[in-house]
Amino acid sequence: MSVSPRHAIEAWSDGNPCYIDEAGKKQYAYHQDHELLARCIDSDTPHPCRECGAEFVVDSRSPIQTRPECGASEIAATLQLVGAKCPYCKEGVFQQDPGFCAIS
Repeated sequence: MSVSPRHAIEAWSDGNPCYIDEAGKKQYAYHQDHELLARCIDSDTPHPCRECGAEFVVDSRSPIQTRPECGASEIAATLQLVGAKCPYCKEGVFQQDPGFCAIS
């Protein structure tokens, strides 16, 4: 018998690579666009709020310890969720899927 997860979060080790454009605005570059990736100076990290379940991105230039919208301090980068209690079902814990593989 297999049990399918109620909620899954994809986590990428490189987060959301970003650079500052000529107008001084943050822009994101994604895999396969090597020219833009070469301009990247940092990477913003996707986080789920472990209290309310909202997913948001933490700005690498202004890191935070709490989620401003709900005041929760239980936030973690997606790559740090293995073993953490699921904020959606409040019962299970996040597990790494050993069968997941991405090739680009």
